[in-house]
Amino acid sequence: MFSRLAFWRKSSVKRRLGVYVCPEKVVVYHLNDENQQSDVASNNSKEFAFDGVNWNRLFAELGKEFGPAQLQITLSSPYYQLLLVDKPNVDSEEMTQALLWSVKDMISQPVTDIHLDYFESPQQNSAKLSVVIVDRQKLTALILAAKEQEMQLAGITIEEMAISNLFWQEPQAKLVISHQPGQEILLTVIRQGDLYMQRRVRGFNQIDTASAEELGFGMADNLSLELQRSMDYFESQLRQAPVSSIELLINGQTERLAELVSVNFNQEVNAIAAEGVESIMAKLALTEIERDEVELVEAQT
Repeated sequence: MFSRLAFWRKSSVKRRLGVYVCPEKVVVYHLNDENQQSDVASNNSKEFAFDGVNWNRLFAELGKEFGPAQLQITLSSPYYQLLLVDKPNVDSEEMTQALLWSVKDMISQPVTDIHLDYFESPQQNSAKLSVVIVDRQKLTALILAAKEQEMQLAGITIEEMAISNLFWQEPQAKLVISHQPGQEILLTVIRQGDLYMQRRVRGFNQIDTASAEELGFGMADNLSLELQRSMDYFESQLRQAPVSSIELLINGQTERLAELVSVNFNQEVNAIAAEGVESIMAKLALTEIERDEVELVEAQT
């Protein structure tokens, strides 16, 4: 969704990395030399400590560990703000400038201090745009630190868009519930690589640390109510067929949570966070590179 940012010289980069940036750490998913396509069953992830500020030190560590590489970066939610705004009635070349005026009263920073980008709904004739706001200074520091280590940025994206890489070749819609420690739950509906809706839900910040008993004492039922609201909106307001399954991308007692939620729905409920949410998010970042290549080939044939 962000521009490709490849404004420096091309290098003979061979290794590809999916990078997930969290407030206190960075998780990198990489492929072995003998395994050049990401495998859901494999876990080739590595964590690096991060203070949220020192990008130079972080990329120096990545360079030491992996050498020059191509990176796809996903930012966790504390690094950006996502707003839903009315679509300005302007030409595409004027859209960014028009959106700056649309969001200036919705953000705490001056518009001169932000980088803005946007994405549209896959539904035609939608009157809304999803606008992503990031701190310009922090984004610039990230880009320059990567350049210093001869890292090639394939792209920078956000959690909502990264999750669309789950099941991206399957034609049926799925409701995905994802959660990062201490953060709000994210509900997304994806279908064949497209993001149809996204919604942050408060009240479940500690769901990853809840015991099986606590999940059974109302938490799973409360979550089910929020899932039903999202499914109702998807079907009635967006006029879509029901989702085919509910997917849980949550750390902790995920299998037990899936069991408790499943009694409230006809759809299958699956737990997909066996190796950890952060590792999967880094893997989905790498999937973005592979997906772009496949779609490019398909468009040329």
